[in-house]
Amino acid sequence: MTGNSAVLSGIGAYLPPRVVSNAELADRLGITDDWIHRRTGIRRRHVCDPGTATSDLAVEAGARALASAGLESVGAVVLATATPDYQIPATAPVVAARLGLGDAAAFDVNAVCTGFLYGLATGAGLIGSGIVNDVLVIGADAFSTVTDPDDAVVRPLFGDGAGAFVLRAGGPAEAGALTAFDLGSDGHRADLIISPGSGARHRSHGAPVTSASHYMTMRGREVFVGAVRHMTRSSGKVLASAGLTAGEVDHLVGHQANIRILNAVADQLGLPADRLVSNIDRVGNTSAASIPLALADAVAAGQVRAGEVVLLTAFGAGLTWGSTVLTWPKID
Repeated sequence: MTGNSAVLSGIGAYLPPRVVSNAELADRLGITDDWIHRRTGIRRRHVCDPGTATSDLAVEAGARALASAGLESVGAVVLATATPDYQIPATAPVVAARLGLGDAAAFDVNAVCTGFLYGLATGAGLIGSGIVNDVLVIGADAFSTVTDPDDAVVRPLFGDGAGAFVLRAGGPAEAGALTAFDLGSDGHRADLIISPGSGARHRSHGAPVTSASHYMTMRGREVFVGAVRHMTRSSGKVLASAGLTAGEVDHLVGHQANIRILNAVADQLGLPADRLVSNIDRVGNTSAASIPLALADAVAAGQVRAGEVVLLTAFGAGLTWGSTVLTWPKID
């Protein structure tokens, strides 16, 4: 090992090829393209074809991240997802096997839309404790499988996709080092975003398990307020921990839930609009995949460059939230 910090060394992203426009959804749901865009900032999203599941997305993004890092193996795979292929077993071991990673440790993390940041913190912990030298952290979700196709409020928000980082052991002063995290939760408000029939609680009452009971429900107004509040506070905490001010942040990459949420967080942090990274108009809310997908787009477009300070922050079901900050490294 070359140090006890986790350093970003590779990035990958994947979107399923099928694109669903607002107009296509609007016809089915009795709403308009403009109504969806004004409320969310979304114009289209990518959706899995029948037979495609979360592991398929994760394998594609993971392979691209490994290639970016110039690696053929890692010590561990951490998969952040709320839509695993199965309740049992975890999806990460399947992904690791399909990537040819031998007997690498592999497990899932479920913090829903905050999952990728929880996964990064977990990967950093594995490296910092000396358990492994490198970790593949993937955020992948197929939310089209858990949203009611007839729900005009929830269904337009979500798309499917996957994004991944490779972390390696390195020094805390290196570009790409993840040296500060803020994570939090509030389980008292777990019912704000919930899939009520998907687990043991529902089954423990002997209630019938129907397809409808597995669909996610969300109390949007309360989620909006909580997202702005917690993402702003968490961002402030992680910047203080890293010894930075908001004025030193070159790019804010928030969870791509709603463009109005992202704008509100940037405004409360005192960041100008041109420092906000967003691809929500093209991909929608991809849950745990949203931050790495947005970053992959921004790097490919030359928006995020080596040496710039990048602040990542997210909010999701649980309730959960989290943030980290890094100096962007040179990645081929």
